[in-house]
Amino acid sequence: MSDSSRDTAAGAGWGTAERGDYQRLMPHKVEKLSWLSPKTLWAARNGVLASWFGDPTGRTRSRWVAQRAAAGAPADKVIRRDGPDRFSFLVVGDTGEGDDSQYAVVPGLLKVGRGTDFAVIASDVIYPVGSADDYDTKFFRPYQHYRAPIYAIPGNHDWYEDLGAFMRVFCDDAPPLAPEPAPRPLTRAWLRSLLWHRPRPTDSQQLEKARELRSSADQQAVQPGPYWAIDAGPVRIVGIDTGLLGTLDAEQGAWLREVSEGPRPKILITGSPLYVDGEHHPCPIEGGGTVDDIVRAPEHRYVAAIGGDIHNYQRYPVQVDGRTVQYVVSGGGGAFMHATHTIPRVGIAGVTERDFRCYPLRGDSLAFYSALYGRRLRLRRLFALTEAEATAVVSERLGIPPTRAPGGPVRVTRRMRLLASLLGAGGRPDRTSRFRLPVRKLYTRLFSPGSATYSPPFFKQFLRLDVTPEAIRLRCHAATGNRAQEVDPPVEDEVIIPLV
Repeated sequence: MSDSSRDTAAGAGWGTAERGDYQRLMPHKVEKLSWLSPKTLWAARNGVLASWFGDPTGRTRSRWVAQRAAAGAPADKVIRRDGPDRFSFLVVGDTGEGDDSQYAVVPGLLKVGRGTDFAVIASDVIYPVGSADDYDTKFFRPYQHYRAPIYAIPGNHDWYEDLGAFMRVFCDDAPPLAPEPAPRPLTRAWLRSLLWHRPRPTDSQQLEKARELRSSADQQAVQPGPYWAIDAGPVRIVGIDTGLLGTLDAEQGAWLREVSEGPRPKILITGSPLYVDGEHHPCPIEGGGTVDDIVRAPEHRYVAAIGGDIHNYQRYPVQVDGRTVQYVVSGGGGAFMHATHTIPRVGIAGVTERDFRCYPLRGDSLAFYSALYGRRLRLRRLFALTEAEATAVVSERLGIPPTRAPGGPVRVTRRMRLLASLLGAGGRPDRTSRFRLPVRKLYTRLFSPGSATYSPPFFKQFLRLDVTPEAIRLRCHAATGNRAQEVDPPVEDEVIIPLV
């Protein structure tokens, strides 16, 4: 097995590494997506409008579910897969940017994914707005050689065009919804409707041609709707749709409570992670309660909750009533990398730094960002931190040993400390002032790069889960864009989750 980023700097993808062959899978012309572009921000405005004028996704989702039920989808929304008690599946989150960051994941995913029974995309299948025009190069083409079904839950970006393309691709070519009556003038709903981004007319022939790339019988999957459950072997996998604002409507909440009943071990897949960046986000349900209340209830037997949306990997093993629930963030499937160096020293729900895992390592994240802003500001000599320097200064700020041993002694200087502060590096909770925390939050919201394509290492990742009646083996595999990690995708984290 090849070195991981926890072993060596080369295992993280640093140095004079040879670029992988992933670019041969890409289209000849790739549209560069920039999240700093006014055009992109304007197209993706529906999330802001929903927060200002009310979120309509619950009502729209209910209409989609009713349409699928009328078409014969199972009322309990459970997909029953006949198969052995031992099986494997992949989870890959936030995939659909369509550039190097997505395609760099594909060779390793195909290699590690051999023999898996299906895959799940956890949030944001298509950037920037879930358009049907983008499914060719951002879904069908990259995964054309994955020889098993792919299920998905939508992320907020898939909702920016009211989920129409997602429903067509994953839900038996669901027809468009009938238009709703116009809202009353001068109401909040009326103001929202004036500014709401709506999809362009879909070119059905273009989408049908794209489907040919994944047209074999063993690749087909039909979902009962945007949220669903899969019964496979000894476990039930429950996928929920958290819409534009990371919440559940009352109808879906009632379904989640019902489908969570019973002693069968369960895994939650969600677009909104419940533990992330050292914080707890329990995900409210309309009418009362939270998703995490359901996950924590011992009678429901959830063993893991895996969320997308944040473009990195994190794992929090939380003790709940004498058992461990693995809360995982897995959104590194193909978009710009959200920083991990901004995560403060972890101390939440009994989880400490010793228990916590993340990828990329915080030092690698800080080195990546320092190089990025050095290029952008044309101050490379001032801004750039080597991976060894970044690892050392993060270790000092958090008060923990270096996760990866440096190649030699590194002296932490004032320049290194200043750069770490400017780039939002987290610190120890006992040293975090009330002023520093808002600054870190401002950085993570405004100054995380809204990406374009970068050169390797990309610090992407995906999960493979191997299920037996006794346990689930969860492994996080890295994809850097370099050949070494493409040929033998390193395991960045591994945990055995007991089922008995």
